[in-house]
Amino acid sequence: QVQLVESGGGLVQAGGSLRLSCAASGRTFSSYAMGWFRQAPGKEREFVAAISWSGGSTYYADSVKGRFTISRDNAKNTVYLQMNSLKPEDTAVYYCAATDSYYPSREYDYWGQGTQVTVSS
Repeated sequence: QVQLVESGGGLVQAGGSLRLSCAASGRTFSSYAMGWFRQAPGKEREFVAAISWSGGSTYYADSVKGRFTISRDNAKNTVYLQMNSLKPEDTAVYYCAATDSYYPSREYDYWGQGTQVTVSS
């Protein structure tokens, strides 16, 4: 069982930066691939980024590639999402998720409660 708690969301102007954190409970954090997803009002949840168990492989949605960076610190049981050059269309609730797999998959087993990111124009 893994519990996930996101933090770091907030209000930022377009062009600004935020870093989201996701703290995970459990001793097996390093065996899970992790992902970030987001859901804007009236839209379906969408994939943002994912990272393998070691951090050696990362994956991004085209819409955030070059602006967002996912990373993890297994010693701290934490995954991060550094978001730069933010745009109003990045406004959404951001969710952290864990999958019981060394590499990201289509299905995620555990989800956090989400953190709101609002980008003003």
